[in-house]
Amino acid sequence: MTESTEGPRTPRGTARTLLSSSDVARALRRMAHEILERNPEAPLCVVGLRRGGVTLADRLATELAEIGAAGVEVGQLDVAFFRDDLAARPVTGAGATALPDLEDRVVVLVDDVLYTGRTVRAALNALAEWGRPRAVQLAVLVDRGHRELPIRADFVGKNVPTAREESVRATLDGVWLERS
Repeated sequence: MTESTEGPRTPRGTARTLLSSSDVARALRRMAHEILERNPEAPLCVVGLRRGGVTLADRLATELAEIGAAGVEVGQLDVAFFRDDLAARPVTGAGATALPDLEDRVVVLVDDVLYTGRTVRAALNALAEWGRPRAVQLAVLVDRGHRELPIRADFVGKNVPTAREESVRATLDGVWLERS
């Protein structure tokens, strides 16, 4: 995977590029293969967490279809009102949740960056309101460590050790590390 020193300008300075757009595409394709290998016959539902996981989930579902997964449904989930850290991160506006029937499906939750695990915990609580999937698996483009809860991703594009004062921005266009 390509690593360079210069990235886009941000309000805090220059971000360091960790993955290019082609690296992200390659990582998502690899993750799709891993998902299909682990769930060869299971009915899949790929659910993107709002905001960062929605476009990644769409691309992951496309990759799954291209390599032979049949009937993959896609949804999006907003977990804003299920978070346990609302005092630290007030809700500025909830987005739409649109999910297909989850009963007896393997749900692959997709997020851009896994950090403390609190968003994933909120997503698990939110999913319980929508149905009872056969299994829930987690796919993230970047795992940066610093977990506060016992949550681990099943499918990871790239592990990036970071300091707490750093942040990671991940999109289909690339992944950048920014210093606060």
